[in-house]
Amino acid sequence: MGEHILALSGGVGGAKLAAGLAQVLSPERLTIAVNTADDFEHLGLTICPDIDSVTYALAGLNDVQRGWGVADESWQAMEMLGRLGEADWFNLGDRDLAMHIARSWRLREGASLSDVTARLTNELGIAHRVVPMSDAPVRTQVLTGDGWMDFQRYFVAEQCEPALREIRFAGVSDAAPSEGFRQALDREDLAAIVICPSNPYLSVDPILALGGLREALADCRVPVIAVSPLVGGKSLKGPLSKLLDELGKPQGNAAIAEHYRGLLDHLVIDTSDGEQAEDLRCETLAVTVCDTVMRGPEDRARLARDVLAAAAATPG
Repeated sequence: MGEHILALSGGVGGAKLAAGLAQVLSPERLTIAVNTADDFEHLGLTICPDIDSVTYALAGLNDVQRGWGVADESWQAMEMLGRLGEADWFNLGDRDLAMHIARSWRLREGASLSDVTARLTNELGIAHRVVPMSDAPVRTQVLTGDGWMDFQRYFVAEQCEPALREIRFAGVSDAAPSEGFRQALDREDLAAIVICPSNPYLSVDPILALGGLREALADCRVPVIAVSPLVGGKSLKGPLSKLLDELGKPQGNAAIAEHYRGLLDHLVIDTSDGEQAEDLRCETLAVTVCDTVMRGPEDRARLARDVLAAAAATPG
């Protein structure tokens, strides 16, 4: 069995497990591929919310109380922008703003998102490899009663209130996995692929929608392990529970297992959902029950070890 782990991550929940894996695995043993379909242009800047969530978590800069952004943040630039009549629906703290400025001007100078991400993570002292899912722009859009809407407008400005009818990923047909992502998939020493506890529909599906990727993972020679984002049948943060209702999906981990059918070898669920384990287990799906709530670094590392143990016990 190989030693390298490829983690697929979205935002807050995914970033926590990504940080836990980085705590217990050396940089040579981990690549984190991050959803970029939440990215958008705002105030002339390229904002990459999921990449930043992972970056801040790995660098120990994330605000654990808010669940997003940088700890010990200030908001003077945003306050002044509001006074100047500029859009202030997407809140950017002063330290967070520096990240977006650094990224945006280097992208305009011609660097790829992969190159910029590598540079910024390195400058923050992150030794583990963080790669965007693609260097081509992919943008999540949702269909509501008011028509199609960009995801950040729905998620932040509208607070997920409009009923969601459909999801699409604009630009995905022209997007390919980034070089760093492809390299991790093709490694001879690849041991497992871990789908972090991110929203399957909004954070993981854009990654899987890249040309041929879902099929490649389904045919992969190594086990694919997912950590459910549900605890007690509900999402701790984000609109997943609401989304399941609106898309006509069952609540609970059966929806997660069904969504990843044909792709997943092992599902990790929380102890509060342990009674679902026997119904979920089948010939093609193993289930591990453990505490998946990550309150701090110790919990993140513990869950990472549980996930790695599940991977080691699962044939590819």
